[in-house]
Amino acid sequence: MTSWIGSYEAAIGSSELLGELSGFDPRVVGTLPLGISTPTSDIDVVCQVRDAAAFAELVWRRYGACDGFALYQWRSSRRPVVARFEWGGWPFELFGDPRPVDQQEGWQHFEIERRLLALDDGRLRKAVVGHRGRGMKTEPAFAAVLGIAGNPYSGLLALGRESDAQLRSRLDRLQKPFRPARGRSGR
Repeated sequence: MTSWIGSYEAAIGSSELLGELSGFDPRVVGTLPLGISTPTSDIDVVCQVRDAAAFAELVWRRYGACDGFALYQWRSSRRPVVARFEWGGWPFELFGDPRPVDQQEGWQHFEIERRLLALDDGRLRKAVVGHRGRGMKTEPAFAAVLGIAGNPYSGLLALGRESDAQLRSRLDRLQKPFRPARGRSGR
């Protein structure tokens, strides 16, 4: 439907998605704004959707003709609505949940990952990108690097309650890269 667009930010702008969905508090989350994307990453947008039918109708009307368009509703208790489509060569995924965005796990994961990466000296980012490049999902990659046992999704949510000082302490415990000592050779 649209020609290829070079950056995810330009694709969002060209799609007019944030304006179209302004009544649903749309927020871009995921690996692209975190700078840890892979070639298969999509543009993830979380929304607060109190009226699933109105959200679905708007998304269908505006993006239904896009390549790869799909729209469905989960059967879980909150019954979130999910839409997928391509715009400018970029895959989009919209997630509409009745809860305020700040209370949604997708937003909370994004926020703790953003905090961790802001406090990082580069080791966390490099290790997470390495795991992602081998096919691991984002939250399991963070959990693996940080040594979080058990469920990676709830483990990351628990980190959100830690102070920046506590998070820095966790990051300081990451294995430092080996650097050979400089100096005279052993002749």
